[in-house]
Amino acid sequence: MKWIRFFHEVGLEDVPLVGGKNASLGEMIRELSPLGVRVPPGFATTSQAYGYFLEHNGLKEAIAQELSGLDVEDPKALEKASRRLRNLILRGEYPLDLKAEILAAYERLSQEAGEEAIPVAVRSSATAEDLPTASFAGQQESYLYVQGEEDLLLHVKRAMASLFTARAISYRAHMGFDHLKVALSVGVQRMVRADTGASGVIFTLDPDTGHRGFVYLTAIYGLGENLVQGRVVPDGYYVHKETLRQGYRALVYRKLGAKELTLAYDPKEGRLKNRPTPPYLRNQFALKEEEALLLADWSLKVEEHYSRKRGTPTPMDLEWAKDGPTGELFILQARPETVHAQKSPLLRVYRLLSRGEVLAEGLAVGEAIAQGRARILKDPKEMDRFQEGEVLITETTNPDWEPIMKKASAIVTERGGRTSHAAIVARELGVPAIVGAVGATKSVPEGEEVTVSCAEGEVGRVYRGRLPYEVEEIHPYSLPKTRTRILVNVGTPEEALKVSLLPTEGVGLLRMEFVFASHVRVHPLALTRYETLPKEVRRQVDEATEGYKDKRAYFIERLSEGIALIAAAFYPRPVLLRFSDFKTNEYARLIGGHLFEPKEENPMLGWRGASRYYHPDYKEGFLLEVAAVRRVREEMGLKNLMVMVPFCRTPEEGERVLKAMEEGGLRRGEDGLQVYVMAEIPSNVLEAEAFAELFDGFSIGSNDLTQLALGLDRDSERVAHLFDERRETVKALCALLIEKAHAKGRPVGICGQAPSDYPEFAAFLVERGIDSLSLNPDALLRTVKKVAEIESAL
Repeated sequence: MKWIRFFHEVGLEDVPLVGGKNASLGEMIRELSPLGVRVPPGFATTSQAYGYFLEHNGLKEAIAQELSGLDVEDPKALEKASRRLRNLILRGEYPLDLKAEILAAYERLSQEAGEEAIPVAVRSSATAEDLPTASFAGQQESYLYVQGEEDLLLHVKRAMASLFTARAISYRAHMGFDHLKVALSVGVQRMVRADTGASGVIFTLDPDTGHRGFVYLTAIYGLGENLVQGRVVPDGYYVHKETLRQGYRALVYRKLGAKELTLAYDPKEGRLKNRPTPPYLRNQFALKEEEALLLADWSLKVEEHYSRKRGTPTPMDLEWAKDGPTGELFILQARPETVHAQKSPLLRVYRLLSRGEVLAEGLAVGEAIAQGRARILKDPKEMDRFQEGEVLITETTNPDWEPIMKKASAIVTERGGRTSHAAIVARELGVPAIVGAVGATKSVPEGEEVTVSCAEGEVGRVYRGRLPYEVEEIHPYSLPKTRTRILVNVGTPEEALKVSLLPTEGVGLLRMEFVFASHVRVHPLALTRYETLPKEVRRQVDEATEGYKDKRAYFIERLSEGIALIAAAFYPRPVLLRFSDFKTNEYARLIGGHLFEPKEENPMLGWRGASRYYHPDYKEGFLLEVAAVRRVREEMGLKNLMVMVPFCRTPEEGERVLKAMEEGGLRRGEDGLQVYVMAEIPSNVLEAEAFAELFDGFSIGSNDLTQLALGLDRDSERVAHLFDERRETVKALCALLIEKAHAKGRPVGICGQAPSDYPEFAAFLVERGIDSLSLNPDALLRTVKKVAEIESAL
């Protein structure tokens, strides 16, 4: 055939002939099908066929004339030119031989599927498309569920005409592409019945931070158009690359999305139609674990192949679909990721210095802070109302909004998830965005100055007024190297990906109770003793654990996933997880907690830490914590996870905790497991030799050590002014611990607040030979510089 190529006949070297999208499909079918990667078959009209169509209808001169002198910054003129050019193409006639070849290829595709006329997807593929430095994604149109000869011919023409949408013309002008040198190939691909199955996108890195250790997948029910347009919030899945390669079940984290709508083909009306997703489906994940792992495995194969072919690491952006009738999974397209692949290693850390009234909140995209006047738009045609540097607030965006988005200091949409159009474009533009900010168009006052903060973890917030903030720039290679190991404290899974990119040697403190509070929310004993719960509490537990028949499984899965994302983000650097250290009054606040916790006069000195783990009134809860740790280490393969026992009053208590851990199948020294003890009670220091026989190392908890050394309750306002880690008493205890531990060959670190707050306290510890400092992320730069100065003076 002269004007047609089947996908299996082309590869990456054929971009000039069939465009980036179709060349990529051919490459995968040809090179990766033998490795098990499934791609639906299809064919492409060539770029020469596009030129032939233009020539046959005498359109080249008309196009050149229409575009010469066009001001692409004038939205009305741009829209007018776009409409005229598209109409010229749609009114054009097919040359007879081109028409015959398209229909013959369609017939062959249908016969191979065993049908008379199969439904297909018709997608445009520009010949300058999907080059590593330019993203034409979404510039031209795609048409789904096209069926029959007449329908196909119409939509191939529509795909050609979409080369002249307003946004495509504007993009080419800004990128410096010659309009007549960018040709179009049209891909015709067998339709995967995702409308009765599922679909989504995949990045072989984290799309927000650029962390390359993960495959990030999203999933919704029905066709993927809803996802791209930001109409739905998808499920999210993180698969850790390295442990997946080692053969582990490396699905380390999942987040359930709302999946509000399902786009499906309606045979009665003969068109695609959106319907609300039934609640029972919204409350389940659209992908099973095995399916997420299979897609991640395929994505890794695609990334490795493209990286090999291009001679440089190439993160990928893929689309996938699950066929409803057969349950089979397919990769629909793959292209190089263009946002993070070009970023410099410079890290910018934004910090909000004060907080104000929250006007709206949603999912944070990026990690920056921006300010400007709020402008609420309902339609991109209102472009002339929008001024450079304003904050765009709207329901959702699509490619028609891009000229406005380019002028925005920040973007806020009421709908969408992390892979919606608004999120993707915001990353490309390098501006912060908040998506899924329900009600923002009503709650944010039009024309008022606002601060948009994406620097507070997963939740992005719109604040009233211009709040003060600061930006710190960190070049990973510019930080001085220190003898003292520099670690970081991590509070929640959501911040782990960003923090892990900082130049540290691992995590010195991961508080299990933080993961508890955000991801589990139910008291462990309300799960192990579910049958004994009063009716109202049982209802609350059912609500929190929806979709889980086995309540213990809920606890283990939720806790292990929260921990695993952090361990995977820092892999292979060590991550030190402290077992839960809630006080009784804090445990009581968890769902069902009030039924199992005693009321204590001073919970700070009561039933907390180690004393709970072996006690018959909590041991079964501790064994669930142990099971979660085992799942992270043994099933997910994250052997860099170490554990730490808090508030261990005596060596005998330490022995009892280690025994309880062994009963749960977690043994110190087995498979490289190290067990540390918090040094936060004077007895930990004074009996350090005995503790050193039981544990692999010490971590100073400066808050508790200070209050117990000075005999004060740090929660009491009356004596709070006496609390100071820099007192000679506290420093003497720290120095004594370092001396005793080192004599026993045990390392000592500190994970308390003091080194982050007081550089002079950090200096004292370094002078005494402490092995590691675990710092809050915002204190990293200044403390590392101080440590390097002290070490050079020693």
